[in-house]
Amino acid sequence: MGYYAEDGMNMKAIEMVGTIEEGGRVRLDEPVPAAVGERVRLVVLVGEDEANEQEWLRAAARGGAFEFLNAPEEDLYTLRDGKPFDDAR
Repeated sequence: MGYYAEDGMNMKAIEMVGTIEEGGRVRLDEPVPAAVGERVRLVVLVGEDEANEQEWLRAAARGGAFEFLNAPEEDLYTLRDGKPFDDAR
């Protein structure tokens, strides 16, 4: 998969893992498979506290990800379809 940098140069994405050390330097776990001196574009993803279940549900409800379910073509079943489900054990 190719990407274009801001200067129009074609770039390839390579996922690497590493550690941020004192002074803000990044130490990668493995050598970068690129030519020495080659310009790179670096995106650093840092861990955040995980959202709890309520935050996920709130984001899903507000985010519009499930809006397609309101489309008429998604209304596939009626009350006469299938059998009632009783999870009482």
